[in-house]
Amino acid sequence: MIRVSGARENNLKNVSVELPKRRLIAFTGVSGSGKSSLVFGTIAAESQRLINETYPAFVQGFMSSQARPDVDVLEGLTTAILVDQERMGANPRSTVGTATDVNAMLRIVFSRLGQPRIGSPNAFSFNVASVSGAGAVTFEKDGKKVKERREFQVLGGMCPRCEGRGTVSDYELSELYDADKSLADGALKIPGYSMDGWWGRIFGDLFDLSKPIKDYSAEELDRLLRAEPTKVKVEGVNLTYEGLITRIEKSMLSKDREAMQPHIRAFVDRAIVFHACPACDGTRLNESARSSKIAGVSIADACAMQISDLLDWVRTIDDPGIAPLVEKLVDTLESFVQIGLGYLSLDRATGSLSGGESQRTKMIRHLGSSLTDATYVFDEPSIGLHPHDIQRMNTLLLKLRDKGNTVLVVEHKPEMIAIADHVVDLGPRAGVNGGEVCFEGTVDGLRASDTLTGTHLDDRARIKDSVRTATGAIEVRGASTHNLQDVDVDIPLGVLCVVTGVAGSGKSSLIHGSVSNRDGIVSVDQGAIKGSRRSNPATYTGLLDPVRTAFAKANGVKPALFSANSEGACPECKGAGVIFTDLGMMATMESPCEVCEGKRFNAEVLEYTFGGEADAGGKNIAEVLALSMSEAREFFARSESRVPKAVKILERLVDVGLGYLSLGQPLSTLSGGERQRLKLAIHMLEDADTYVLDEPTTGLHLADVEQLLGLLDRLVDAGKSVIVIEHHQAVMAHADWIIDIGPGAGHEGGRVVFEGTPAELVAQKRTLTGEHLAEYVAA
Repeated sequence: MIRVSGARENNLKNVSVELPKRRLIAFTGVSGSGKSSLVFGTIAAESQRLINETYPAFVQGFMSSQARPDVDVLEGLTTAILVDQERMGANPRSTVGTATDVNAMLRIVFSRLGQPRIGSPNAFSFNVASVSGAGAVTFEKDGKKVKERREFQVLGGMCPRCEGRGTVSDYELSELYDADKSLADGALKIPGYSMDGWWGRIFGDLFDLSKPIKDYSAEELDRLLRAEPTKVKVEGVNLTYEGLITRIEKSMLSKDREAMQPHIRAFVDRAIVFHACPACDGTRLNESARSSKIAGVSIADACAMQISDLLDWVRTIDDPGIAPLVEKLVDTLESFVQIGLGYLSLDRATGSLSGGESQRTKMIRHLGSSLTDATYVFDEPSIGLHPHDIQRMNTLLLKLRDKGNTVLVVEHKPEMIAIADHVVDLGPRAGVNGGEVCFEGTVDGLRASDTLTGTHLDDRARIKDSVRTATGAIEVRGASTHNLQDVDVDIPLGVLCVVTGVAGSGKSSLIHGSVSNRDGIVSVDQGAIKGSRRSNPATYTGLLDPVRTAFAKANGVKPALFSANSEGACPECKGAGVIFTDLGMMATMESPCEVCEGKRFNAEVLEYTFGGEADAGGKNIAEVLALSMSEAREFFARSESRVPKAVKILERLVDVGLGYLSLGQPLSTLSGGERQRLKLAIHMLEDADTYVLDEPTTGLHLADVEQLLGLLDRLVDAGKSVIVIEHHQAVMAHADWIIDIGPGAGHEGGRVVFEGTPAELVAQKRTLTGEHLAEYVAA
């Protein structure tokens, strides 16, 4: 058994459980009930902390420190291996092949068997540049100084033109500057360039600030755009000046597009056009690496193949000298296919993978592992999976268990809960109303219990009796993004339209590639929102601005006083609410601030109230931030404390099922599903005609899906158009129109295999989606 006694992380209320080892255990409950706090924040966190403590103190100094979870007793822990929803790093040099070590194995194969032979595995790596040099070296030998001439050469596979990125950039100069204006008049359109600061002083030393850029000589324009880093002295201070394009390439283009801040990404999309490098044709490899082939296939060709096709090709390699390596390579590629990622290619950038694809790519490493008696921890492995793919994922989880491992799964989908040997249901609700164990036992026991999960476990949506009529259509013609095969389709407006299909069939390629970028359309994708401990729902949604203004007006003081990140911050903890104590090689300790008692504001600010005196229902700013969304909506709707702007934002937050969250809860403590719904609420405040939602049921409990469907109905009834990319059968059954992409994934998909109402899809059963939806509604 893994025994947990007295767990109090986040909202857990002295939780005690006994988890049988070498079993598959599902943790269920509404979003925010405490599942992740128990599994990730307590069990996995303590396991990793104890493993880190086995390293020498010197090594621990280089590792991330972890505090001990708030729990009385943890016994029977084994090595915890986390496979979470976090997207893989968006480094522009990282691909599916490099992240899973498949590229490393392929490079060895080509270095041994490729003809003509060109060199070591490094000669096939797009991250290793070819360099050579020569010079004199002086060293001491037998007490005498000896001078020798030496040469060195490193043969790499990097394309010299694009430096191994596969793309090169062209610049739209009109988006960098306004040629009719001078620098002093604000000609530069690049984020971060202001003439009021140091940039203005640097430019003033090098250019005529009052001269329009269109009047610059060729030499001046080249200095403005492409000057290499040069030391300059401005007002007695040593600074570095470099041209606009030179700086953009270093500060912006060194990052993957997905990792950029939104305003930087918007600028890059406007000002810079990326296209495949003409020297390497987008393969990232130099001519030498591409010239070496096995049976007419170069390593660039192999990496561009769909993984299922690459697997067939690798199986044809028959050489006793590298047979063990080829066997390992085949096993890894088979894992890709088994896990439902056979449609990817090795040269696919990791930054372009969805959360579900990233999680399954991380699983590849563990499926072939020789470790046993480990504890694997999965965070909603069903995300992004079609019902057809969920069956394959279940097989893989059971395979991990049968090797002798303990598998802990945080999950909402009934199909994945059904295979569990043991279930722990947390609740009864979310936030402060959760954090208790409502049920512990078998799946049949859960089904018979009166818990929220047990009650809804067998819920099945019915096909709607009548569907809405479209008021228009978005015409898509000749869509060919990624695997789409010249798709022509009309997406109806004024209705709830669901786009479905197996993972990798081309749903996101169709909608995000041909629809999301049109005017009047707001797209809510799966990208994670970023936030530190100082960010909370109130700051992220802009709710705090009207609240601060209302507090300031009621008390006749400045709004900045009511910000914990500004003048109102507690002087001891600087508005963080906690004090961090650095203990060197040991874990950094985090403790509530003794001065403000974790309220984040100084004592003077807390004396100001809003909505009346404290004894008459008024509250100070700390008490307001401690309110849940639902309580805050009622408070700001009262006549004494009315703030209409705040009520409008809060109504949206309650609509998306976040009524239980407190206004001041740090964003860093929110679950993946909570973050996505917070983003959904923000976008719903925008005035748009059409909303595109990418898997909005992510992280939603069965009971909350009904609330989401009600929200989507209200949007459509208000005259909006809603397009949803979704796998959840309840959403499919509730749709007015379904567009099914398929029939398979990768090059086996990319076609529209069905258009029509859910009733027609169920009646025909011609596609995988139709078969699973028919089975779902029949139950």
